[in-house]
Amino acid sequence: SSVMTSPLHGEDPVFKSPRAHYRIFFNSMKYEKCMSELSMNDKMTLVQYTIEKFENEEELLSKLSTILPEKDIQRSLDTLIGTQKVRRIGPEIIQNNTSHTELPELPDNVKELLDKI
Repeated sequence: SSVMTSPLHGEDPVFKSPRAHYRIFFNSMKYEKCMSELSMNDKMTLVQYTIEKFENEEELLSKLSTILPEKDIQRSLDTLIGTQKVRRIGPEIIQNNTSHTELPELPDNVKELLDKI
């Protein structure tokens, strides 16, 4: 009988090394809790409130990346900039365009995440 080898043993061609498998696994675990609870609007709200704390784009991205996958952060930022809720001033600074639009209501689940940042 043929023995099925688990991907953890590195036999599966998709996961060349066991370590790759762990990393993929833990990254998906890390985001699991937040992802399931956050709508796209929640994510954008989180990004906007994080901008209030950190205007430096690099710092902003590093803080948010503990909570959201990078593509979600980028998508949120692009949408916020596209709808003029957020603007770039200078190469590294991002700012809420509060003269243009008020900050959205802060839902509890987003506030919880924001407090961790």
